[in-house]
Amino acid sequence: MKSAYRFAGELMDRTIPSWRIGVDEELVKMARFKQFLRAEDRAVFDDLLTQCRFYAPDAGALSSSIKEVPLLLSMVFAQHKRPVELEKRVKEVHSW
Repeated sequence: MKSAYRFAGELMDRTIPSWRIGVDEELVKMARFKQFLRAEDRAVFDDLLTQCRFYAPDAGALSSSIKEVPLLLSMVFAQHKRPVELEKRVKEVHSW
């Protein structure tokens, strides 16, 4: 996305990367962590990054100057959602 602004009376261009591009770049950086994990943990880590990608559009609504904050919040949310959903299922099973 290109935008322009005035500085000292001159029109200047600047390029602002889209949120999606920024997310992908950050996830590539985070994926380096994977190489240090045990083999059985790598699939879990991949799932975590998948959840991050899934909620990244929603996290983009946060106006944070630190790119990692919305991404980490999306990961935390995805991880919190799982036990909440499991708890609902357990209650449904016990109510029968």
